[in-house]
Amino acid sequence: MNSRNRGRFACSVLSAAYFPPIEYFRAIGRSDRILMESGESYQKQSYRNRCNIYASDGVLPLVVPVAGSGSSAPITSVRIDYSKAWVRLHKRALVSAYRSSPFFEYYSDDIFAVLDSGEEYLFNLDIRLVRLMAKLVGIKFEAEMTDGFRKEYPDGCMDFRYTLHPKKEAPSQLSDGYRGGYYQVFGDRLGFRKGLSILDLLFNEGPNAITYL
Repeated sequence: MNSRNRGRFACSVLSAAYFPPIEYFRAIGRSDRILMESGESYQKQSYRNRCNIYASDGVLPLVVPVAGSGSSAPITSVRIDYSKAWVRLHKRALVSAYRSSPFFEYYSDDIFAVLDSGEEYLFNLDIRLVRLMAKLVGIKFEAEMTDGFRKEYPDGCMDFRYTLHPKKEAPSQLSDGYRGGYYQVFGDRLGFRKGLSILDLLFNEGPNAITYL
């Protein structure tokens, strides 16, 4: 394995995300300092309001609907649209995809409790879920909120705000760690999938999930 890829980062800049991908938590686990972007504008079709899970017919995106569609709104002011029954749909999708996984019943109550909490703002929901998922996989998460938007950060600080994206390959610094794959419910039938939510790793590997980070 490339020792440079497995090295630590002095700091990483991340955007808030909804059940972020495994690579997002690699960045957290390998960084001495985390800066959480709170000064940006909302970005459509990004991990800020969506995640990818592994369902019976392949990769399935779960999207949190937001009130309004303008991408110029500050991320901290974006409200979740509860006029749509997204919580029920997401929970149903997770049950369908992972109920036969080894650790679904062990973690699902804590996860569903956050989804059922009625959090008003997307940013707050994202941060709560990131904190919970970091705790469940066993990595330390202490983030500093940015006090304004900066287009670029100096060398030595890894900026993953826009490179961790559903439509892009994961950054090379974070794409290691799978070690040939881990158990996935539908892997035998459909093959191994990368780029999935941390939920996939947690439900399938439980306490062993940290070894893939």
